[in-house]
Amino acid sequence: MPSPAGISGSDAASLAIKTVLASLEDSKAENIVSIDIQGKSSLGDYMVIASGRSHRHVSAVADHLLKALKDAGLGMARVEGLASADWVLIDSGDIIVHVFRPEVREFYNLEKMWQAPDLEEETLH
Repeated sequence: MPSPAGISGSDAASLAIKTVLASLEDSKAENIVSIDIQGKSSLGDYMVIASGRSHRHVSAVADHLLKALKDAGLGMARVEGLASADWVLIDSGDIIVHVFRPEVREFYNLEKMWQAPDLEEETLH
C-alpha cells in the first residue's frame, strides 16, 4: 500500500521517525528513546518511548505529535489513552510512540523488553 504522501516505504519511515523525534524534542518530552524494531516485529519499523512530566504534559506532547504527523502528510495516527494521559499510544503505521508519565513508564519498562538481544533462529521456545 502506498504511503499517504506518495513516497516509498523506507522514505516514509525515515520522514516519520524524523518528524516524531523533532516533535517530541519541540514539546520538551523527556528521556526519548528510539528503538529499531525492523526484523523483530511486524508492528512497525520503530518504537519511540518518551516521558512527560505530568498528565497535562503527556497530553500536550501527544497532541503536538498528532498535529506534526498530520502536517507532514503522514495521515491520521491511531491514538489510545489520551483521555487519562498516563500512557498515550500513538500508532502511525511505521512508528509506534508511547508517551508516559515517569512512574507509569518505570512500571511497564518497555525499553527493557524491546531492547533485549535477538535470539538465534535455532533457539527453541
